[in-house]
Amino acid sequence: MRQSLNLKKAVLVPVTVMLMLVLILAPQLDASWKQAEAQTRSPSRAIPDPPELEAEAWALMDAESGLYLTGENADEQLPIASTTKIMSALVILEDGADLDDEIEVTSEAEEYVGGTYSNVGLIAGERLTARDLLTAALVPSGTEAIYVLAQRFGAGSVDNFVERMNEKADEMGLENTNFETPAGLDTPDNYSSARDLAKIAQEALKYPVFAEIVDTTDTTISTQNRSIEISNTNLLLTTYRKATGVKTGTSPESGANLVSSAQDGDESYIAVVLGTEDVARFTESQALLEYGFARYDRQALVEEGEVYEEAPLPYRRGETVELVAEEDVGAAVDPNSEVERRTTNEELPPSAEAGERLGEVEVYVDGKSVGRSALLAREGYEEASWLDMAWYGVGWVFYTAWNAIAGLLE
Repeated sequence: MRQSLNLKKAVLVPVTVMLMLVLILAPQLDASWKQAEAQTRSPSRAIPDPPELEAEAWALMDAESGLYLTGENADEQLPIASTTKIMSALVILEDGADLDDEIEVTSEAEEYVGGTYSNVGLIAGERLTARDLLTAALVPSGTEAIYVLAQRFGAGSVDNFVERMNEKADEMGLENTNFETPAGLDTPDNYSSARDLAKIAQEALKYPVFAEIVDTTDTTISTQNRSIEISNTNLLLTTYRKATGVKTGTSPESGANLVSSAQDGDESYIAVVLGTEDVARFTESQALLEYGFARYDRQALVEEGEVYEEAPLPYRRGETVELVAEEDVGAAVDPNSEVERRTTNEELPPSAEAGERLGEVEVYVDGKSVGRSALLAREGYEEASWLDMAWYGVGWVFYTAWNAIAGLLE
């Protein structure tokens, strides 16, 4: 008996001591765990503040995905001067124009040559390729060059061409944009916003010829009897090594504006600065682009070959097929970005081969779609046998009956 009591005491004493230690240390351990968890969840690097700009409005966009990142007064309708020509170029390129076609300078277009408008001095009757005219419009901002193109691609009418520009704006969902001229002359109904201009530039940059032209510092265009040397009005191309474009715009009503782009490694951004001073548009745009590189990192949010869904096979309970992404989907994100992947797949066909498209995954960053990828069958599967279908049917009958009985018992 005494031996049994001693045994109980030998067991109870250390257990009691351990329980007391747990009660004493539990709050400290809980605090330590919470601190460690907070450190795990906290950003791995400090997030910089946006630069302070004097511009009336500005916006920053991920050039690859088109994701709007940040801005100020980004949806304000403002005059935008020659940045309008980005949309003009987009309409021409989307038209599938043969850029080697020669186009004659009209007398109406020549009227824009002089001291009032930016121009390259084209003369009525001169002939240039569509490519050289586009270069003249985008690099030195030749007003007469864009009017030549507008007449040609507007079936002889500048108004028709401007109507096509507005149709494209509607198609793109640009709610704060309207065009009245192809060159961006100061008129009450020619305006856009920083956010909308970033969208237009992002769409135009998808065309390699546009990207090449707006990244040109100096070049030569030719008529049938002379060569004209031209230089880019976007000084950022010569002062900022990461710069890749895009277009300046200056007028009495709009002030100095710049739509710019830059790339460093696999990251690329579009910055829009509206309503500032001549030199400031370049320094402020560079500061804004550098802010993008400092704050965001481009990440593959969906990776090619990775599994993002398991779909049940037809008539085979418990059997699934893995669905893998066909391609990468990336975007610029920071430590605070909320990433969501939404998968959709229709009813599977009776049989499928490996690599067959069976669904889709779409990626959202902070609630905005940044891209999508098809989902492919990782492995093929055969059509269910009669036995599979019969067994599946039996299971369905039992499942339905059980639910009916359960409903009656409630």
